[in-house]
Amino acid sequence: MGTGRDPVGAPDFTPQQPIVMIGAMAVGKSVIGAELARVLGLEFIDSDHKIVAKHGAIPRIFAGRGEHHFRQLEAKAIADVLDSPSPKAVVLSLGGGAVLDSGTQQLLARTTVVFLRAELDTVRERITRNTGRPLLSADPVAAWERLAAVRGPVYARLANITLDVANSNVPQLVERLIRLLAAESREENS
Repeated sequence: MGTGRDPVGAPDFTPQQPIVMIGAMAVGKSVIGAELARVLGLEFIDSDHKIVAKHGAIPRIFAGRGEHHFRQLEAKAIADVLDSPSPKAVVLSLGGGAVLDSGTQQLLARTTVVFLRAELDTVRERITRNTGRPLLSADPVAAWERLAAVRGPVYARLANITLDVANSNVPQLVERLIRLLAAESREENS
């Protein structure tokens, strides 16, 4: 057994392109992405945090300018990170609806996309106590189920890797994810 929080026995893996975390709200994209970046020694970027830093709170953006305006800001924040001839290797966490933008989908084709999949039972507590998600404000459980059903096929289509986040802690998920990323990288290079 190793010490510290680094995954024990995870393969040596150095990404050559951005790793992008996608999935429904509250599945752990930011937490898992940040830990993955830390373990790999990469910069972690959260598209929602970029928007908040530049434009203010997301609920306020939704209330004042609407979802369409927010999606435009989101697409721009993602393009700022990924839209270059050879984007640097980072870990980027996207908001749940970011993948619906066709420009974002095109940019994702040049990255390694990780779909963090979860069932309602895994996220129920997080979505019912979090009040900062405008699309979940009325009935969080019903809204989450509806959005996950609509967006799920898009996540699955865009993903290079799918990781089920149920019944595992963050270090276990990161260790499993590094193994999957290393295998994916070997396949691409063979």
